[in-house]
Amino acid sequence: MRRFTALALAAAPLVLTATAVPAQAQTLKPADPTRAAFTLDAEVQDGGQQVVSLTIDARGLGINPRSLSDDAFSVRASGTSPDPSVPGPVLGTFEDVERPVADVRLERGGKLVIDLEDGFGTPGASTLGYSLGAGRNVELDLEYTVTQVKPLTARGVTDFRFAALEQTRVVDEEVEAFAPGEANGLAYRLFSPRERGKRPLVVWLHGGGEGGREGSYGNDLVLQANRGALGFATKEAQKAFGGAYVLAPQAPDFWLNDDARGYSAQLKGLIDEVVASHRVDTDRIYVVGASNGGYMTAQLVADNPGFFAADVPIAAVRQYGEKLVLTDAELAAMSGTPTWVVHAENDETVPFEPNGKYIAEHVDGALLSAYPDVTYDGITYDGHWSWVYVGRNDPATADGTHIWQWMAAQSL
Repeated sequence: MRRFTALALAAAPLVLTATAVPAQAQTLKPADPTRAAFTLDAEVQDGGQQVVSLTIDARGLGINPRSLSDDAFSVRASGTSPDPSVPGPVLGTFEDVERPVADVRLERGGKLVIDLEDGFGTPGASTLGYSLGAGRNVELDLEYTVTQVKPLTARGVTDFRFAALEQTRVVDEEVEAFAPGEANGLAYRLFSPRERGKRPLVVWLHGGGEGGREGSYGNDLVLQANRGALGFATKEAQKAFGGAYVLAPQAPDFWLNDDARGYSAQLKGLIDEVVASHRVDTDRIYVVGASNGGYMTAQLVADNPGFFAADVPIAAVRQYGEKLVLTDAELAAMSGTPTWVVHAENDETVPFEPNGKYIAEHVDGALLSAYPDVTYDGITYDGHWSWVYVGRNDPATADGTHIWQWMAAQSL
């Protein structure tokens, strides 16, 4: 987990010596300085995790919601790389960036919420950077400073100001719904369904940017960089599967390093351990992966024919530079498993023709969703990011069956 020890002071005039005016009084009367803590509320969007709001613990203060306004607070943020040993520059770091306030509201329980403008490309919103030298995403150390610009009304006090606001931690309910674990030498995150009885298992295999780096990072990255795993834990996906476990393992480096590290066998052992310790329907185990994970999806199926009910390689690597990592014989071994390939035709990182298209053509009966680019909800992303479509259940057959429903219908 990231470390958050920053003290964010409300730096407007009079903030450090908060004063209050009783509604019935004619003169100002000093109040006890009020310090409060706030969380950074995050959400994983298609472009990665962002801080979308701040929640101040204002329990017991009796803040009048009518005194709130969008300009009552201002927010500034910095995001720096936490580890000086990360090689090369870290893209996406930022210092003292203004986070425009979209709304200020009061929720039940005394939660004072400051909604921030967010969305793909919003300056200072991201929780992640990217190390060019390591080829990895990096969790940034975040420091948010909240300034109270206008006084509030609280329990009859008409000039209430916080003395100080202390930042605590990042809260992302979707990410935290996945419990951390380790088995067979691999760290993982696991979502468990509410439904009782045996339930299917969806295995999500991340891309290269979410791997570990000499044990420096926890496996939050497999959930923060995109909605690949999280999509299968949504209410919509869980309804489609009738409740499903979602397993997101983390490679210590890259899944493409399978020859040297034996990740395929290690993953199979991890899956077996999860199956043994949970009520998994072994006739309905599915594997889905993107980029590096798309390669490993195909490799796992080829190495374990008859084990998986279906597989979805996304932007999958078959040819890595001059190296062929999936042979025709391995693709033929996948032919007994229902396969749906997803790839964008303008993918420059993993070109479509020798990779996704080739896989689809050489796995008997494989479905192929070939998108011209990666555009979703009016935003055009990098052409390599075709996992966006799967995370949103966008791919569909000619008869209108979407990919989650198609997967859920497959069984050994």
